[in-house]
Amino acid sequence: MGDIFKEQLVKRKQTTKDTAIRVCLVVLVVLIFFLAILTIGAFAIIITAAAGFGAAYLMSFFKVEYEYVFTNGELDIDIIYNKSRRKRLFSAHVSEIEIMAHIDDKIRAGEFTGFQEILDYSTGEITQDTYVFMINHKNKRAKVIISPNEKMQKAISTALGRRKFHPR
Repeated sequence: MGDIFKEQLVKRKQTTKDTAIRVCLVVLVVLIFFLAILTIGAFAIIITAAAGFGAAYLMSFFKVEYEYVFTNGELDIDIIYNKSRRKRLFSAHVSEIEIMAHIDDKIRAGEFTGFQEILDYSTGEITQDTYVFMINHKNKRAKVIISPNEKMQKAISTALGRRKFHPR
């Protein structure tokens, strides 16, 4: 049997909260510009430029993608900010997953209780590809939300088995 390797990029949807924060950052830079002109004068351009660069840096954190990598039963999830900065968020072997089902699965909803934290690595909206699983992660019982495509679902379900993976 050969190695199993699947990867998928999932783009996080922009929320109204994200848009509101971005608008507030732009308004804050404009206010800093006017306050700097009134109080400092000549250095207003330098202060405004610094505030603008700071706002642009903060705005880059709102462009988020998740990368799911499934290799021989190991599931790794990385976050990618602005298509340039990457950080590992989650790594576990699928044998550690207690149960995995579609997020709207009413039959197994009772099994997704008693968690200590929610880890949402999905698109941010509930679709036919939004799944949830329970796992002990960093000594906490965690509910993890992901949006795997069909190929990733098939790879995970093969490793988990029918008793733990419940497709839609």
